[in-house]
Amino acid sequence: MKKLVIIPTYNEKENIEAIIAAVFGLPEPFHILVIDDGSPDGTAAIVKRLIGEQTTERLFIVERQGKLGLGTAYIAGFKWAIAHAYDYIFEMDADFSHNPNDLVKLYQALATGGADVAIGSRYVTGVNVVNWPMGRVLMSYFASKYVRTVLGIDVHDTTAGFVGYKREVLETIELDKIRFKGYAFQIEMKFTAIQCGFTIKEVPIIFVNRVLGTSKMSGGIFSEALLGVIRLKVSSWFRKYPKKGESER
Repeated sequence: MKKLVIIPTYNEKENIEAIIAAVFGLPEPFHILVIDDGSPDGTAAIVKRLIGEQTTERLFIVERQGKLGLGTAYIAGFKWAIAHAYDYIFEMDADFSHNPNDLVKLYQALATGGADVAIGSRYVTGVNVVNWPMGRVLMSYFASKYVRTVLGIDVHDTTAGFVGYKREVLETIELDKIRFKGYAFQIEMKFTAIQCGFTIKEVPIIFVNRVLGTSKMSGGIFSEALLGVIRLKVSSWFRKYPKKGESER
């Protein structure tokens, strides 16, 4: 079963080589696709050097011009993964806030745990966040509570960015209809997967704030998420979602 980890990057030269090495050091064989949005710090050059040094094709890169948004980066990666017939596709940050070892747990939830979507969840067993300012922890935690209430979904960590999908999920979801580009993208993907009839399982993880590099988070990202969920809920009343299994008929 082919497994792909999609890592979006913008100015991650301090982390990218180490995160690639950590994923490739796992007992499960994962491939990596880096989606780089024109990082001026040379992130893409590091990845291309590593591609040139590899003895088997496990590392790939898609370079885009300028910062086009997290959501569009993942959509590009999803389409690439489908085109290259990967069975399991994972989202992960480059900055080690997501522990690469937890990829194995997400894979197991998909492969043998009955999940169609596996979420590396910060909040399913309480609040498992390390080195975040308290204000940011509270903002993230209560934002997820708010989203869960408005959308009526049984997901504790609605904004989680550490996620695994079976290919069928990404083939069924109409990717070109995913509208949000920031962290609201993560909410929209989970909500849409549920509307399509897929099973979501939350896998508890410990989220550690980045040590190297600069965070890409902003207040505007949370504003998009908080206001966007209302539009997402209302639009769902008038939309017919494709259903799990329909693509196989």
